[in-house]
Amino acid sequence: MKLLVTGGAGYIGSVVTRLLLDAGHEVVVLDDLRTGHAVALAPEATHVNAPIHEAATVLTPEAGFDGVLHFASLIQAGESMVKPEKYWEVNVVGSLRLLEAARAAGVRKFIFSSTAAVYGNPAEVPIPEDAAKQPTNTYGATKLAFDMALTSETFAHRLGAVSLRYFNVAGAYLRDGVAIGERHDPETHIIPIALQVAAGKRDKLQLFGDDYPTPDGTCVRDYIHVEDLARAHLLALDAAVPGEHKIFNLGNGTGFSNREIVDAAREVTGAELPVEVAPRRDGDPAILVASSQRARDELGWVPQKATLADMIGDAWAFYRSHVA
Repeated sequence: MKLLVTGGAGYIGSVVTRLLLDAGHEVVVLDDLRTGHAVALAPEATHVNAPIHEAATVLTPEAGFDGVLHFASLIQAGESMVKPEKYWEVNVVGSLRLLEAARAAGVRKFIFSSTAAVYGNPAEVPIPEDAAKQPTNTYGATKLAFDMALTSETFAHRLGAVSLRYFNVAGAYLRDGVAIGERHDPETHIIPIALQVAAGKRDKLQLFGDDYPTPDGTCVRDYIHVEDLARAHLLALDAAVPGEHKIFNLGNGTGFSNREIVDAAREVTGAELPVEVAPRRDGDPAILVASSQRARDELGWVPQKATLADMIGDAWAFYRSHVA
């Protein structure tokens, strides 16, 4: 197929692009490099440097696109609460422009990189797809808004859409001389921060709260290896059928605590990894873990790199060779 990947210079989008190319698809990447990295772009893909608001200049009826995989978005939950206008403009207005262009171009498959943040503080874990949608920040609200737009689009215009909701992505893509990993600036994710501490780039790692009702008192979160996540998007592309909006959570089922992350990072890196316990952050739930049972049953998705050793090991290899 001929596919448009928005955000294909980002962490997840660039890995998905590689797998799509390996599978024999023709890929055009739409990315203005606002948060993405040119070094992550696959040379075999065509790159168009433009925002998603201008997707119609690429996604034309004559271009012959079969599908869209949409990763381009702003993702910082904290920033979304102080600069909400940015998030509504990019994540909703920009995405609607993309959807409008896809409709005009006759695109029949649309895969959306959504988030389990749409559920907010869940009443049950692991979180099923039919759990109440109560996002606690603007980021989650904007993602939910576009999910709802996709549902309307599939009903009215027979689009085949799939939304994939997931929490934390980790690890790195290391294959055939290609290395893709996390390069966020500023960095807010615990695993890359732990690696920065291990490499001597930070003095210590902060754990926000150690008195939660969890086995070791620290928050428990979902983590998925970026390669496993990328494979799910290819399976979703095959599963998209006209007139249906399918939604799948992607999770490891049990989650890992912050202290487990620290212990695994110490084991992988061999570093002491100083830790400071800081006060809880407002709004941080004790446990956030998504159920992936539907994805396993309907997509046949089974994570291949499900351990912290897998994820942190690959992330550390990438960090040492391409970041430190």
